[in-house]
Formats: sequence, C-alpha cells, structure tokens
Amino acid sequence: MESASPAKRFKRFLEYLPKIVTFRTHRINGYLFRSHLIKSYLESHEVTKLHIGAAANILDGWLNTDLKPRSKKVVFLDVEESFPTKSCTFDYVYSEHVVEHLPYNVCRFMLQESYRILRPEGRIRIATPDLERLIGLLSPKRDDLQEHYIRWIIDRFLPYRADAYRPSIVINNAFQNWGHRFIYDSGTLRDILAEAGFVDIVKFAPGESNDDMLKGIENHGSTVNNEEMNRFETMVLEARRP
Repeated sequence: MESASPAKRFKRFLEYLPKIVTFRTHRINGYLFRSHLIKSYLESHEVTKLHIGAAANILDGWLNTDLKPRSKKVVFLDVEESFPTKSCTFDYVYSEHVVEHLPYNVCRFMLQESYRILRPEGRIRIATPDLERLIGLLSPKRDDLQEHYIRWIIDRFLPYRADAYRPSIVINNAFQNWGHRFIYDSGTLRDILAEAGFVDIVKFAPGESNDDMLKGIENHGSTVNNEEMNRFETMVLEARRP
C-alpha cells in the first residue's frame, strides 16, 4: 500500500489541528479550574449529583466529569486518584459504561471513593456490560434476540468476520475491543459494591429505577444507535450508602 505523501500528511494534520487544540484546551481547563467548577456546582445545587465518565452525555443538574473532557462543561477526573472533594458531599453518583474500562482494583477504588463522597442515604448507579448475557450467547438454544445481537455486533463492529456469526467472536470482542479491561457479572459487581460499604443493591434495566433522579439517564443506546441491543447487553446496579 502506497503511503501518503508528506504534503497530504501535513494537510491532514492541519485539518485535525483545531480538534486537537480544542480537546487539549478542554482538558487543561477542566483540570486548572476544577476546584472553582466543583465549588460553583456545589453552591448552586441543593441536590448534588456526580457523573463519572460523562464523555458526550452531558446531564443537566449533574457535575459531569471525565478523564478526557470534551467540553468546558466537563470537569477533569481521574478515578485512579482520590476524588477532589470532601467526604459526604454528594447525594448521587452515576457512571455508564465506565467500569469495564478499568482494571479490577481501580474499579474497587472508584467505588470506595464514591462511597466516601456520598452522604448517608446517598445512592450510586452503575451501568456496564453484563457478562452473564454475553456468556449466555454460547447456549445451543439461543433465542431470536441473542441471534440478532450476535449478528449486530459482528456486522457493526467486526465486518471482516461477517462470514462467521459465532458467539465466541462476540464474547472475545467484548473483552478485547474499546479498551475494555474487566467485564462484570452481577455477582462480582455486587461483591465489590458491598465491600465498599453499600447496601440494598438492586439490579435494573437501562433507564429504569425506583428513584426519579436516576430514571432515563442512560445514553449508551444512542451512542451505539441501537437501544434494543444496549438493553440486551447492559445491566444496571443501584446501591445505597447507609
């Protein structure tokens, strides 16, 4: 394959330069002005809600944070470090399709920090791929939804394997693609939530909750442009800090 000429590479660099500058600016601002942004948010909201790993899903009324802020509305937060706020500060903590990108012990630390910064009776909501659903694809008696999911994943994300709609390809892809580090079953995620101190751990479908503040906040279905497939692959656990 013939490589691009220096002139074409330079032209491509100039095309992407504004995006690079914008991204870096948001990240620097999100870090440098983090204390001010957090203080301003806490002073202006009676009910305080921390959104971890917001990406492009900016939630109204939440303190939206991310490791790589894409907007000046998003505060820089690295979950491998102690959260930059006092204990018992927030009423809610939420993350969607974040914990699967973290090493197991980093996720444990994130949940411990979430417990620390939540007020008593505060709630946490975690949405993440469901390992049990993925392993279920190996069943010799798959239903129509499972077959549809296998074809959707391969056609959408692995078109070079469209000649082989095998569940093992889909399962391995979930572990290796998108920077995934650890895929949870509900039992394992429950264990580390309980280890952090949380109680009343309940499983929900995306968008559903017994708490009005936590209903309908998932956005991954829009990100992948298929809410049905998102509901199939995603589990949600909620828990309470006593």
